[in-house]
Amino acid sequence: MEQKKIDYVLYLADCNLILSQRSAEWCGHGPVLEQDIAITNITLDLLGQARNFYQYAAALINRSAAKAVTEDTLAYLRTEREFKNLLICELPNGDWAQTILKQYLFSQFQYLLFEQLQNGKDEQIAAIASKSIKETTYHVRWSSEWVIRLGDGTDESRNRMLKAIDTLWMYTGEMFQPVSYELHVAKEGMDADVSTLKEPWLNKVKEIFQEATLSPALLNEGNTFMQTGGKEGRHTEHLGYILTELQYLQRVYPGCEW
Repeated sequence: MEQKKIDYVLYLADCNLILSQRSAEWCGHGPVLEQDIAITNITLDLLGQARNFYQYAAALINRSAAKAVTEDTLAYLRTEREFKNLLICELPNGDWAQTILKQYLFSQFQYLLFEQLQNGKDEQIAAIASKSIKETTYHVRWSSEWVIRLGDGTDESRNRMLKAIDTLWMYTGEMFQPVSYELHVAKEGMDADVSTLKEPWLNKVKEIFQEATLSPALLNEGNTFMQTGGKEGRHTEHLGYILTELQYLQRVYPGCEW
């Protein structure tokens, strides 16, 4: 079942790569210079984490692959159906409120996930998670402070944050619905059942929303429809455009090196 483990590591890498690619679009366009630099630094953190997971995935693949792969081939030469990132990571940035909320919802989930992974049986995954959780702690703090600032700010900022919640909430359920490779790594002791993270995640989110004076009705609607499929390669149309930009050079000039 080595392929299940590889798929799981690729899932962790893909989420970070695609979200970092999205966040990088703000570079030079942030509302103020300080926050422009902040979100760019978060982008670099996510990219660094993605590299660590891709390197490990490549090492696992190369144990039995006829042709060796690298972190670059995994990032630049796979098609959209081969990517396993959460759908929320590939969604357009929208305005600043939507970007901030997307970062917060994902970072809060990632923090809880890394807490579990750093104590798992796979030493390499545990080491990456242990290093990454320090960065993710900052991501949660920075993005949550902005959620509070916008939610408890002007009528305009509050309305934008409420609109962002309406847009993004249907994509949060996928985080906690395990697919086959997640069930496998949980069984092997590399990770806990991801569904158990939903309650602590929701409690943290509600806490931040309460401080931001936000009370969206859909938080209390247990039957909210949730979009899924990204973890199994079924994506929105947005991922194709991201990969077009990301993979252009290697597709046009295969094997190109500096």
